[in-house]
Amino acid sequence: MIFLKTAEEIELLRESNLLVGKTLGELAKHIHPGISTLKLDRIAEEFIRDHGAEPGFLGYNDFPNTLCVSVNDEVVHGMPSADRILKEGDVISIDCGTLKNGFYGDSAYTFEVGEVGAELKKLLETTKEALYKGIGKAVAGLRVGDIAYAVQNHCEANGYTVVRELVGHGVGRKMHEEPQVPNYGKRGQGMKLQEGMVIAIEPMINMGKRHVYWDKDGWTVRTRDKMPSAHFEHTVAVGKREADILSSFEYVEEVLRGTN
Repeated sequence: MIFLKTAEEIELLRESNLLVGKTLGELAKHIHPGISTLKLDRIAEEFIRDHGAEPGFLGYNDFPNTLCVSVNDEVVHGMPSADRILKEGDVISIDCGTLKNGFYGDSAYTFEVGEVGAELKKLLETTKEALYKGIGKAVAGLRVGDIAYAVQNHCEANGYTVVRELVGHGVGRKMHEEPQVPNYGKRGQGMKLQEGMVIAIEPMINMGKRHVYWDKDGWTVRTRDKMPSAHFEHTVAVGKREADILSSFEYVEEVLRGTN
């Protein structure tokens, strides 16, 4: 069932999603070689609770952490660990959720750890560009397939592949609502978008082949060929003329500008 949101509900969703953006910005200050992914998880949990919200992922389907932290060939849903220490040249996708005023926030950003190679930089840039191309199609009257095609077309034109086993989704009083929002598809197909829909668009793009598998922990998704993957995500409200982006990368990018 699709739950269309009122203007008031969209503002509550914006509050939750902006807190995710601020949390990712706080984490950006700490992402460097030598830090453990569990330390990042604890920083995020404290930050979210200090801002009057609850971690959206913690306990969700028994997930034991605040963040999904996925490094290099891990696509999504990586589990933070004291033993997983970031090193120079890694890329790390951080997916974060919050729950505030009864509504969820959900957003993800893939970070460079220290200096990374040109090929990795291009993967991240292309995935991020694809996210915004998908967002450009989140307009009432278009279809889910228009979003999917925009993402797929941009990534494949640049030589990358699209993960098909995992998709974006509706966001609201539940973390995952209808509709599903794939990152591959055909224009003009799928559910028609309506004003008031709130969806998470989240390209998961591989440098190598598209095939993935689930690790023994039951959560972590990895590329089969061990090549790197990138993941960016925004939660957006479908608009009459354009999408309203409820989450934000502004806080991350402000930190990154200051460190370059």
